[in-house]
Formats: sequence, structure tokens, C-alpha cells
Amino acid sequence: MPAPPPAAAPDTVLRLAGITKRFGSLVANDGISLTLARGEVLALLGENGAGKSTLMSILFGHYVADAGSIEVFGRPLPPGQPRAALAAGVGMVHQHFTLADNLSVLDNVLLGSEPLWQPFSRRGAARARLLEVSRRFGLPVVPEARVGDLSVGERQRVEILKALYRGARILILDEPTAVLTPQESEALFATLGQMVAEGLSIIFISHKLGEVLRVSHRVAVLRQGRLVAEAPAEGTTQAQLAQWMVGHAVERAERRPARHVGDAVCTLDDVHTAGGRDALHGVRLLLRAGEITAIAGVSGNGQVALADVLCGVRIPTRGTAVLQGRPLPAHPQRLVAQGVARIPEDRHAVGVVGDLPVWENAVSERLGSRWFSHPWFTAGWIKRRAARQHARRVAETFDVRGGGPDVPARSLSGGNMQKLILGRALLSPDPHHPEPPRLIVAHQPTWGLDIGAVTFVQQQLVAARDEGAAVLLISDDLDEVLQLGDRVAVMHGGHLTDALPAEAWTREAIGLAMAGEGSGAGHAPGNDTP
Repeated sequence: MPAPPPAAAPDTVLRLAGITKRFGSLVANDGISLTLARGEVLALLGENGAGKSTLMSILFGHYVADAGSIEVFGRPLPPGQPRAALAAGVGMVHQHFTLADNLSVLDNVLLGSEPLWQPFSRRGAARARLLEVSRRFGLPVVPEARVGDLSVGERQRVEILKALYRGARILILDEPTAVLTPQESEALFATLGQMVAEGLSIIFISHKLGEVLRVSHRVAVLRQGRLVAEAPAEGTTQAQLAQWMVGHAVERAERRPARHVGDAVCTLDDVHTAGGRDALHGVRLLLRAGEITAIAGVSGNGQVALADVLCGVRIPTRGTAVLQGRPLPAHPQRLVAQGVARIPEDRHAVGVVGDLPVWENAVSERLGSRWFSHPWFTAGWIKRRAARQHARRVAETFDVRGGGPDVPARSLSGGNMQKLILGRALLSPDPHHPEPPRLIVAHQPTWGLDIGAVTFVQQQLVAARDEGAAVLLISDDLDEVLQLGDRVAVMHGGHLTDALPAEAWTREAIGLAMAGEGSGAGHAPGNDTP
């Protein structure tokens, strides 16, 4: 836990006054005023589309506000100048790292910090300074280590050190624990305490409300572009934060055991794939009807390959994959027809075609079916009326908001885009005799969503399980894994542990397994043998 801020009149290091930003008719920020004190952790919360990213982009100089002003350490910050923000001591660590894997830690830290016209790099002095910053803030690194060989937690240290090396005294952390193991998260929290003790001020952006209350001194909540709540973290509850964020009480998806676990729907036996770092090595997995099997692990350890195999996108180089007693075809369209529903990891790049309207995206995975295409035309003419009717059903059933069926999918917020993908995957095209999916492959289904959208998506997955679907949940969020999983397995380096009952795991054991240490909750031979 960070040290408490000074009790008597703490110095204000950042002041945002009346920040307003419009994009056409959309008011992204509406007269927002905030302050940040020296040695303070301020948590900035809000739904997707609430205005957090816009506000931070204005602070960092990527956007220019239509109204309002910013002061850093008592001096006006020139608008629209990222270099001015950096020079004033504002640093930002983004959720997605911006590191060159083929370069060393020192090279990554030095990138962009030396003038182009400087005839030579002062590497000796830079190395010494990097080690001093590393020691001072408790962020141990090896300057000569290749970034591509580092763990996710070590890469995050490098990102933070890049900002501190450049003299950051105000640090913005965007979803800093999203891809960390529990042990790495604990190390980060210890680092935050050290940073605050050294006088740094931190803006902490996260959807994990428990972490927010643990690490922050004060919370500020945005909703629909406005600052709707500001309160000390002490004495505030997660329920209060959720209600401030969405404007009403939020009922979290409660953990409840599976009602009836049926027969095997899909089995993988000794499956290997090609793909370098993202490959599978001897994976065995049993997915049963009426059960959620959750896969924990740090991204990049084979999860994409596992989802690809189950969705027919990637062909195993060895081993067998069986669906409903028959070999699983490496043909995505046939798998959709056989009841396999896919919720891909990247909703923007894979989940939707951003330039196509919502109604086309709602039927895109079933365009070759009798429901939405005229079979006697070789070009496959679309039954537009039926397709649009189905899109309306998806929007109504899954609460997809954002302007109607004709707006481009890219205009939807992250939560509404995910609801569209969820509805496309789970809603049967036959309204009279609906056929629920047999297998649901949900890869990071709540990634980057606010508390309201997270709850909705999780409730839909539990409901699908209760209707008899076999659900494979792949998630970096350990809370989600333990909350929804009936059985839990951990993936590391392309290897998968046995899937054991969720109650058999501790958070510490899962964290060790995520890091490739130990054997997790224990090894149960034959647990997942098909």
C-alpha cells in the first residue's frame, strides 16, 4: 500500500481546470476539473467511452482541448505538445507495451532520448543513470538483457523505467496489471509504494476495482464525459465505485456450480502446433457440456494457438482434435454450422469488419447458411430482410447500443462491439426453433470492458453453460478465471496443466504455474486424458 499523502496542505503538482473536448456533436469531456498532489495516487475510473482516454490524451498533448487549461507544477502546459508534457515531467505507461523486442533494455530506454545530431551515444553514462533509477525505485533490470527474452512483468519495469529515466514526476499507468501474474502484480504494488515515497504522483487507470481501492488515495469517476464522483479511497466500496461508473447498482455475476455436467463435447489429445513462441506442445484437454473450463495464463503462451485449433483456423501438426465424436474439421464455416461459437481475442482486428455496418457484422459468420443466403445463386446473394431482422434481434437481446443497424461497426464502443460479437455467436438464426451453441470458445471476452459490460458478458456465458454448452474461457484476468471457471487449467510456454476443480487452486499456485514454476495446484494424472 502506498504511503499516505502529506496531511498538511500537500503540494498540487497537476491541475486540470474546466477541460472540454468535442468531436462533432459528441462531448467527450465536459468541463472536467481535477487536481493531483505530490506523492498521491489518483485512480481514474469510468466506463468505456466515459472520456478517460480523451482526458489523458489532452494531458499528454495528443489532443487539444476546446476549453479549459492545464498546469503542471504551477506552470501552464502548452496544449497539443507531447514534448512539452514530457519536459514538464509527465510520463505514461500504456496498456500495450511499446518496446523493440530485438533490442536491449538499455537501447529501449535510450530510444528517443538523445538528439539525432549527437555524433555518438553516451552509453556508459546512460547505463549508470539507468541503474541508479532502477535502484532508487526498486525496479531491478539487466541493461544488456534482450527485451524479447524478458517476462511480461520485466517488460513493464522497462516501460516504467523509460518514463522515469526521462525525468517523469507524474506517471500515468493505464491498466498496469492487465497481463501480470499475481506475483508480478504484488511486485508492482510494492514499486508504487516506493515511487510514492520518493515523491512521485500517479494516475492509476484500471477496471479492477479491488486493486483501485488497494493502491489509491483518492478516486475520480467519469461518466458520459463528466466528473460524477470524487472521494477518498478509504471507506469507499467496490459497489459504490461500480454504481458511480454506470449510474445504477450493478449485480456482479455470482459464482455458482454447474447444474449438470454432461458428456464430452470436444477433446484434444497430445496436440502440437507450429508457430514459434505461440505454439502448443502436447496439449490434452476435455471440454464437457454444461461446464466452463477456464484457462489462466499470461498472453503469448499458446492461448491464441489453442483458440485457433478449436475454431478451425490452425491445423495441429500432431495429435488429435475431436468434436462430438468426429475429427474436428479445420474449416471455420463448417464448425459454425456444427455449433461452435467463437468470441475472438481482438474484437477490432478479428471480431468485426469495422467499415461494414452492424447488420452485416451480425450475420457475417453465417452468410453461407440458408438463413441469410439464396443457395441458387453461386455468388450467394444475401437475404437482406432476414439478415437485418436477425441483427435487430441481436441488438435487442444483447443490448447493443450505438446508432442502429446501419452504422459502421467501428463506431461502436468497446462494450457494445463485444455485445455484438457475443450476440452473433450465441443467438440462433432460427427464432422459432433456436439451437444453442454446443461449444463456445471465449478468448478474453471482457478485455478492456467496464464493470457493466463485464457483468453482462459473464452472465451470458454462465447462462449458455446452464443451457448445456461447453464453454472454454481463456482469460488473463485471474479474478474472472476463478469466478467463472468450474475447472481451471494454466497455460505456460505452450504447455497446459491438468484442468482441476476451481476449488483445488489457490491464487498463489495459479500465479506460480503462470510463471512456469512448480506444478500449480498439483498434478492429477489422467485428469484430462480423452
